[in-house]
Amino acid sequence: MTSSKFNRRQLLSAGVLVGSSVALDAAPARSISGAVPWHPGEANKPPIAQPGPRQFLTAEEASFIDAALARLIPSDELGPGAVEAGVTDFIDLQLAGPYGKGATWYMEGPWPKGQDTQGYQSRLPPAGMYRTAIQAIDAYAIKTYDGKNFAAITPEQQDALLLGLDKGDITLDGADGKAFMTMFWQNTLEGFFADPIYGGNRGMAGWRLIGFPGARYDYRPYIKKHNVKIDLPPVGLKGGPSWNPT
Repeated sequence: MTSSKFNRRQLLSAGVLVGSSVALDAAPARSISGAVPWHPGEANKPPIAQPGPRQFLTAEEASFIDAALARLIPSDELGPGAVEAGVTDFIDLQLAGPYGKGATWYMEGPWPKGQDTQGYQSRLPPAGMYRTAIQAIDAYAIKTYDGKNFAAITPEQQDALLLGLDKGDITLDGADGKAFMTMFWQNTLEGFFADPIYGGNRGMAGWRLIGFPGARYDYRPYIKKHNVKIDLPPVGLKGGPSWNPT
């Protein structure tokens, strides 16, 4: 799953540019509480993900997600990987919420075969896509690798399986592996680079990896400083880790 032409930092930085539309459907878009007129101090705070039991993923599904994430964005000398950054938690919360249900999507028929350029084509919402695809991938692994599911096979076998799904070379029973991999990679990037209040990017690992200073109030002093590193610690919507550790 790697290329000799790019290191991990370059690959993920490129992924941010092409996959930066984060599936932050955790709350409806409102800016104030109550009704107009607006009063000072009435702004809604975004919901903050709290550690706790899984909201959607089963234990077996979470094991698959952990194993696959460890191959897509591994932990290495540059810092924590997707598993350590809490991307499994991010995906779990997204699938349990409006995004997972496709709450804002048109999900009715008719169902003619669409083009790849037309985007998501499955009749299943994202949560259903994940559940069906993970079951089918584990069934394929069990059939192919001596009774072992995806989480139990070797990293090299996991890489080969994920690459085959991504290229469309592996056909699953009852699931579109290529469509699933497209969604899964997009959600992986979102969880690794979204603000930590949504459950991923734990310790701002993704932001630290690419040198992003985060959701700071004012960048005006740096607007004209082109190609100059902004050497500032990252700050999220909740603040900096040292400001409010709880």
